[in-house]
Amino acid sequence: MAACFLGLGSNLGDRLAHLRCAYQALAAEPGLTDLRPSSVYETAPVGLVEQPDFLNLVVVAETVLGPEELLDCALRIEADLGRERTVRWGPRVIDIDVLLLGSAAHRSARLQVPHPRLAERAFVLVPLREIAPDWRLPDGQRVREMAVEESGVRLALSAAEFLGEPS
Repeated sequence: MAACFLGLGSNLGDRLAHLRCAYQALAAEPGLTDLRPSSVYETAPVGLVEQPDFLNLVVVAETVLGPEELLDCALRIEADLGRERTVRWGPRVIDIDVLLLGSAAHRSARLQVPHPRLAERAFVLVPLREIAPDWRLPDGQRVREMAVEESGVRLALSAAEFLGEPS
């Protein structure tokens, strides 16, 4: 078993419902256990900026899946929830990115772990810091040590609210 960290985002339709559906689909996967979400954050789009704001969160889970299997799982859930890949960095119903998998690095034609833009993305680093500030990347750096401009990241819901738990 290894810890994996997945970034979830949505900026079309009922964004929160899409995140919850993706989380539930991940929780139903036999290769993933002990899922725990970060809080949900609202952020402006990166790349193609003429689109609605995103809701983002990071999920940590234990997994027996390898990197490519984890990617296949994420892509299957995206497709099941209606994700259509038409424009790079464009609007999407759901996006599930493999951010980290254990303490190892992985590189293939389909996938790079840690995610290649992890250090540049406040919409990933802020929730990642929330749930795993002391996690070490393959290069030894702790998540809390990664610097990024956080001004465009706004708390939307706590993790408990996301899960529908009483406060």
